Amino acid sequence: MTLRLPSLLFLTFFSTLGALWAQIPQVPSEMEFADLIVRINPQAKREIQLDVDALYRNPTYFKLKNDRVNLFMPIVERELRKQGAPDDLKYLVIQESGLIADAVSTSNAVGFWQFKQGTAEEVGLRVDGQIDERKNIVTSTQGAAKYLKKHQAVLDNWMTALVSYQMGLGGAKSYFGNQYSGKKVIEVDRNSHWYFKKYLAHKVAYEGQISVFASNQRLAEVQIQGPATFSTLAKRFGVSEDHLKEYNKWAVNGKVPAGSHTLFYIAAGSLPVEPAIVTTPEKKNSNTSTSSSSSAASSVYKQADSYPRISGNTTQAGKPNQIKVNDLDGVQASTATTQSQFADRVGLREKKLRKLNDLEPGARIETGKYYYTEKKKAKADVETHIVQPGETLWSISQKYGIRLASLKSKNRIRSDRELKAGMVLQLQEPRKRGEEIQIVPVKNPSSAPRTVIAQNNTPAPAQASPPPIKEEKTSSNPSYHVVNQGETLFAISRKYGITVEQLKSWNNIGSNNLISIGQKLVIFQP
Repeated sequence: MTLRLPSLLFLTFFSTLGALWAQIPQVPSEMEFADLIVRINPQAKREIQLDVDALYRNPTYFKLKNDRVNLFMPIVERELRKQGAPDDLKYLVIQESGLIADAVSTSNAVGFWQFKQGTAEEVGLRVDGQIDERKNIVTSTQGAAKYLKKHQAVLDNWMTALVSYQMGLGGAKSYFGNQYSGKKVIEVDRNSHWYFKKYLAHKVAYEGQISVFASNQRLAEVQIQGPATFSTLAKRFGVSEDHLKEYNKWAVNGKVPAGSHTLFYIAAGSLPVEPAIVTTPEKKNSNTSTSSSSSAASSVYKQADSYPRISGNTTQAGKPNQIKVNDLDGVQASTATTQSQFADRVGLREKKLRKLNDLEPGARIETGKYYYTEKKKAKADVETHIVQPGETLWSISQKYGIRLASLKSKNRIRSDRELKAGMVLQLQEPRKRGEEIQIVPVKNPSSAPRTVIAQNNTPAPAQASPPPIKEEKTSSNPSYHVVNQGETLFAISRKYGITVEQLKSWNNIGSNNLISIGQKLVIFQP
C-alpha cells in the first residue's frame, strides 16, 4: 500500500524530533562567550553536563519551554543588538525566568530579566500602579543590556559582568578583584562561580535549539495609544481578552493606561522586525471563544512546565540550605535511599521528613526528586493543574508545594483511584459541592518524544522493535509495580507487554537506567 504524502511528512517530522531529543548536547572543552574563549576542565565539564542533562530530563516540558524561547528570542536578540550588547547574553534570560513574564524569585525579583524594583528604576524601567516594565520583553531586555554594559565597563570582562548580574557590581568587584580585567581566555574549574557555570549549561542546552521546529506563530508588536481596555483591543486585533492579558502582563490593572505603548499578541506567519503602528481598528475573522479556550489551556500547560520552581545554588541541590523549591526550603535526592538515611543527610528527624512531604512509612526516596524541609503551603501559587498520565495526588502535591490533605480537600478526592488523566484540579479555591471536575484532552506519554542514550554514551535511535503501543489502546488509568530484588527494566517491561523506553518515559528514569528495590513504577497497560 502506498503511503500518502501527509502521513509520510508526519512520520518524518516525529522521526526527526525523536532523533533531536535522543541527543543531549555535550559540554565542550572549549567554547566562546561574548568576546572570550572559555576553557572548561574535565571536572567542571561533568558538573555543567549534569545541569544540561537536567534541562533535558523531560523532553515534553523542554519543548514547551523551547516554544517560549522561540517566541520571545527574536525580540531579545533585536534589543541586545540595538544596545550593542553581546548576542550571547540572550541565554541569560532563559536562565533567569524561563521567559515567564510574571516570574517572581524568592528575593522578590520580577519579570523576564528578574529585576528588583530599585534596580529596575535605575535602568529606566517604569514600575508603578499602572505599568510594570519588568514584565515587558522589550523594555526589560533594554534594561538588562544597559545594566550589564555598565558593569562590563567597570569590570572589563564579560564573565565577571555576567556574574555581577547575580551578586551586584560591588559583590563582583569584591569577589573577583582585578584578576580577570582585560583577560580574554577564561579557565573554568570546580572553583569557578556557580552562576557562570549554570549560564554555560543554558547556553549549551539551547544554542542548537533556537528556531528548531519553531511554529509559524510570531509575537506581534503594535504601537497603540491609551487609555484603552483589553476588551476593546481584543476586538480590534481578533484575539480574546484573556489572550491579551496573558501577553501583556506589564499592564498591571489589566488595561492600557494613557500614552503610547507597545501591545503584544500571537499571530501566525512572518511579522515585521519592528513594531507596527496601528491608528485605526482592524478586524480579523478569528473565533474569540476558541482563542480564549486555547489561551487558557496553554496557560495551564505553562504551569506544568515551570513547576516545581527551583532557585538558589542548584549545583549543590543535594545539600540542605542550598535551594528553594516553590519558595520553600528543599533538597534534591542525589541517590535512591531510605527515609531514615535521607533524613540524617538533610538534618531532619525521619518522622518530621515524612510529615513535611506527606510520605507513607516505608516509601523510598527516589533519585532526582525534590523534597521539602519546611512545611508545604495550604494552596499553590497557580489556580489549576491538568492531571497528566502517570501522576498521583502525592506527585502533584510535591510539584506545587501544596499539602496533600489540602489538595484532596479542595477537589473532594480521596485516593489516586479517582484520578483520571485530563482532570483539571483546583489548587487554590475548593471545588464547589456537586460541581463536576472538568476533564480536557491530554496526550498519552507514549506519544511524547523520548531521550534514548546508548550504553556507550553515544546517541542511539529510537527502538524499532518491539513496536510502540498505540496511544488509543493504552489505558489512561495507571497501575503500579513495586521493584523487587534482581528485577531490571527489561524484565519489568516484558512482564507488562510494554517497551523499556515507555517504562522510562512514564517514570522519568534517566539514561543510567537506575531503579531501586521498593521503588513504585507507574505502568500503562495496553
